[in-house]
Amino acid sequence: IPRMREGGLDAAFFSIWIPGTVTGPPAVKRALRLIDSVREAVKRHPKDLMLATTANDIRRAVGERKIAAFMGMEGGHMIDEDLAVLRTYAALGVRYLTLTHSENTTWADSSGAMPMHDGLTSFGTDVVRELNRLGVMVDISHAADSTFYDTLEVSKAPVIASHSSCRAISNSPRNMTDDMLRALAKNGGVVMINYNAAFLSEEFRAAPRSGELRAQTEAARKQCGEDQACSILAGEQINREAMLSGRLPMVTWEKIVEHVDHAVKVAGIDHVGLGSDFDGATMPIGMEDASKLPRITDALIKKGYSENDVRKILGGNLFRVMEHVEKAAGSY
Repeated sequence: IPRMREGGLDAAFFSIWIPGTVTGPPAVKRALRLIDSVREAVKRHPKDLMLATTANDIRRAVGERKIAAFMGMEGGHMIDEDLAVLRTYAALGVRYLTLTHSENTTWADSSGAMPMHDGLTSFGTDVVRELNRLGVMVDISHAADSTFYDTLEVSKAPVIASHSSCRAISNSPRNMTDDMLRALAKNGGVVMINYNAAFLSEEFRAAPRSGELRAQTEAARKQCGEDQACSILAGEQINREAMLSGRLPMVTWEKIVEHVDHAVKVAGIDHVGLGSDFDGATMPIGMEDASKLPRITDALIKKGYSENDVRKILGGNLFRVMEHVEKAAGSY
């Protein structure tokens, strides 16, 4: 909370995430526990946090000098192939669903796995339609390209890429091609730039990892055991130390601005936002936490962006999509 305050962060999506390899009832149980943890955090910090489920809640939170805490569910594996479970998550406050994480679901292909379905299955189209009906945003980050295009064919509402960068700069399948950026803009959606060093820099992504680095990472994983958060944070620390020592290419926070600028040129100023991935990826040097966010604002203004355009990138574009999705709920 102090770091969010220092960085002027008025609203954030807290990710309801478990590994894509955890499926079925155990996935539902763990997802519900994470939802409960966000709601309990708000109760423990009532002077600082406010549970938010609508775009208007952001305005209310700012008026009360609180931080709006939203929830997004990162991975369709957590609905256990059951639209009733999806409706339960929506009722508890989840406001976007990332269709896949790094594994395929039984109904949608992920960018992190070999294709199984060539995009969405018939149930996958039902999921997208139900999200539209519920007023929950459809998120195509992590989805395979085929899933992305199938989703645009099905969705009646604008979709988001909650944390994806530009493939023209870093050739990761997690990033979006220029054609995808243009298609997302035509849909009315928003791409939110991911700060992960590997998605920002092709040099970092493609750099070979030495035996020493691989051994460090493996040792950290063994020490963390089943604690996924521990493994992620340990991996981040190892990568950052490797950048600072010259064992991996240096990636600095300015690369975020480069991706924002590219996405704006391709998709347009109304279709770009910020998707950080704090605590889920290796951050570039100089963007270690939310307190550093004003650097992005300053850099965009120095590049000639108007204050109105900067506001769009900092959250205005996402608010527009949220309001559209909310107002259209029930009409599909």
